[in-house]
Amino acid sequence: MNADTGVGAGAGVGTPVLRTTDPLALRRVYGAFPTGVTVLAALVDGEPVGMTASSFVPVSLDPPLVSVCAGLASTTWPRLRRTARLGVSVLSGDQEGVCRQLSARGVERFAGLDWCRTGEGAVLLDGACAWYDCSVEREITAGDHRIVLLRVHVTGVDPQTPPLVFHGSRYRRLAGS
Repeated sequence: MNADTGVGAGAGVGTPVLRTTDPLALRRVYGAFPTGVTVLAALVDGEPVGMTASSFVPVSLDPPLVSVCAGLASTTWPRLRRTARLGVSVLSGDQEGVCRQLSARGVERFAGLDWCRTGEGAVLLDGACAWYDCSVEREITAGDHRIVLLRVHVTGVDPQTPPLVFHGSRYRRLAGS
């Protein structure tokens, strides 16, 4: 470790060094890791309710588990967490507009969108490259978010459809998509 910078010997010359845990600096560093973009949705009182999440992570094959993070300030997550089933749709490369609509505040999020519901009330978006029908297994408070562990019951995938990617605070598509 280089005592002057606090960076290990593997860091190249000119590599920016994070010397702070300032939230804006952390956001830039966290944004260097590309993620897929998901929508969590379910029927609540007969209407679709949903939110976007880019912190989706497969966790386990046996039992089948995935996780997402929901901000403690979210007003949508408390409504979704009470549902028996929750749909997780992995957005495709051509669904940036869908993502923006579903993450907006003060709008009818599902207006004009094509979706379906499962028999248990999970909501899945048409055109997604993959989807999961899940139930909430457990929640863990972690800083300003909740880590939500979801048990996977049913899945689907369209291997020909590339995902939407979030990187560097921008939506992107995979090369060749």
